Amino acid sequence: MNFFESQERVRKNTSLLVLLFGLAVIALVIVTNVLVMFVFGYINNAQISQGQAAIPAFSIATFDWTTFAVVGLGVSAVIFLGSLYKMATLSAGGKVVAESLGGQLIPQNTKEPEQRKLLNVVEEMAIASGTPAPPVYLLAKEQGINAFAAGLTPRDAVIGVTRGAIEHLNREQLQGVIAHEFSHIFNGDMRLNIRLMGALHGILILGILGYYLLYSSSFSGRRRGNDKGAAAILALAIGLMVIGYAGTFFGALIKASVSRQREYLADASSVQFTRNPNGIAGALKRIGGLSFGSKVESPGAAEVSHAFFAQGVSGFMQGLASTHPPLAKRILRVDPHWDGKFDTTDQSERSSHTSHAANAQASVQSAMSNKTAAVTTAVSVAQAVAAISHIGQPQQQVIEHVQSLLDELPRAIVDAAREPYGARALIYGLVLDPDAEQRGQQLDQLLIHADSDVYALTLRLVVPLQELDARYPDKRYRLPLINMAIPALKQLSLSQYESFRENLLALIASDGKVDLIEWSLQKILFNHLDQQFFQASMAKVYGKARGKTAMPDEQSLAMLLSVVAHVGTADHAEQVAAFSQAAQELQLRELAFVTEEDISGQGLDQALATLEQMPAAKKLNLLKACASCIAFDQQIAPLEAELLRAFAGALDWPLPPSIGWPGAD
Repeated sequence: MNFFESQERVRKNTSLLVLLFGLAVIALVIVTNVLVMFVFGYINNAQISQGQAAIPAFSIATFDWTTFAVVGLGVSAVIFLGSLYKMATLSAGGKVVAESLGGQLIPQNTKEPEQRKLLNVVEEMAIASGTPAPPVYLLAKEQGINAFAAGLTPRDAVIGVTRGAIEHLNREQLQGVIAHEFSHIFNGDMRLNIRLMGALHGILILGILGYYLLYSSSFSGRRRGNDKGAAAILALAIGLMVIGYAGTFFGALIKASVSRQREYLADASSVQFTRNPNGIAGALKRIGGLSFGSKVESPGAAEVSHAFFAQGVSGFMQGLASTHPPLAKRILRVDPHWDGKFDTTDQSERSSHTSHAANAQASVQSAMSNKTAAVTTAVSVAQAVAAISHIGQPQQQVIEHVQSLLDELPRAIVDAAREPYGARALIYGLVLDPDAEQRGQQLDQLLIHADSDVYALTLRLVVPLQELDARYPDKRYRLPLINMAIPALKQLSLSQYESFRENLLALIASDGKVDLIEWSLQKILFNHLDQQFFQASMAKVYGKARGKTAMPDEQSLAMLLSVVAHVGTADHAEQVAAFSQAAQELQLRELAFVTEEDISGQGLDQALATLEQMPAAKKLNLLKACASCIAFDQQIAPLEAELLRAFAGALDWPLPPSIGWPGAD
């Protein structure tokens, strides 16, 4: 199942979830109506027995559809508002979930060996997938082996890992676990997890209301002493608690049924990513061999149980509504020859195995690093189009290529990318003009407006970046460095980010023009950072409201394909031919070619704002058409690859670095 099929599957699962949730709400409305009818009927009978006037609206005899509708609307409103509140709380991104479990953000520049090992694995997997590395949170108090991915989109995703995982898993096993979590990110499971949490909270809210009603009635009963309706109110409170918690139980059954199949898929994807079933199978065997297994002790673990790598909570209810398949079944799916024995080896035995694996990996990296970089890569149209199918499916050879590239980068540049001050300096350095006079004007801009420490770091990185340009004329290091820097940039304060953003735009605009390399760089950066720092206010502050900036679909498609055609060649006839081939791929032969004079950065932004709203199938066809256009001349230049990845990232579908990367195919 590829990335696009996974997205469609998640939509179907979400539709099923909405249907089941709707049925649950209807059932709760009916049961609550019966409860209210009983309680207020009891009150009326008590009032009649004392000679008081009855309350006609709620008497058993006059309980009609109007009353039923009023109560039903009230119950529905409580449930939906409770769900919306929970989902709004979680809309800040996966960090909310991680922090609720006691997770602490691991700094990108950490020197602690086990944490560094974890961040390296995440970084390699992310760059090979075409995305920035998500922030990683460590659940330092958890000895069980577990992990999770949380967030609404890949842009705000985080990965959480328990201390037990980094202490008791070797690098190979840890890579299998992280690949499993990346599968959840790419398959859209995180959004579904958030919706499950919101839906269950909405149902649970009835039980919470019943609890507070019980508490308040108990307190007021002690003060008044002889309230004739106290028994009825008590019955209502207890009834709401029973309804709410019973609804939550059956909701948990729904959650478990949705979750279990997704775990099998993520396990299979982990093997597909790493081409190594021993990684994830070894992690599962290790869980089975430890006394504390995968248990998570945090009080919030039950709510997030369906998002964990392995079963994180235990108990009677979790036994009936297990969110994960049994360990043995999961292991046998990825290792059919398993002998049934779990891994109980001690630290020293695993360290020896880790050392052996590291030596083997080093040999692979050394062999790959001997490959000679080329400025362009020969590729057929069929190969370029086929590469689109690798979206959300990073291949092991690409991961190995990323590992070798990271090993070859100067340590000063790598260290800068992993630290907020250095990350800003690195990005500034990437847009400095080769011309000495123009570069001097840009540095003057930074001297006046940038932080003094960032300015000093930028000066120190100028020479190493120039050496990289000379070493890699294809500039294949640019996108990995950008993706490495984004997690560090996410740690900036709002004021720091606003200053960074303004300075970057000023540097790009200093020569009076914006070339496509600079546009790609800022598009990738702002695509991942603006949402975090500005969220809903972004449209107001930066004038990016989609309704005001979007253009018609066909005009947007023509704009995007024309840009790709212009980048591929300077010959007008070849540009038109490449564009026509791409338009034919979309079965839109009437698309009008856009001249270079009519193309602008603003026009590209407007086109992407429209195309981002397209269904999954149309996005797939668009990316294939772009790949076809790029490969029209049987070659892919670095700018073409970078531009295509910028387009794919803007459409929320990360493209692995398999196009245009020598040795990565």
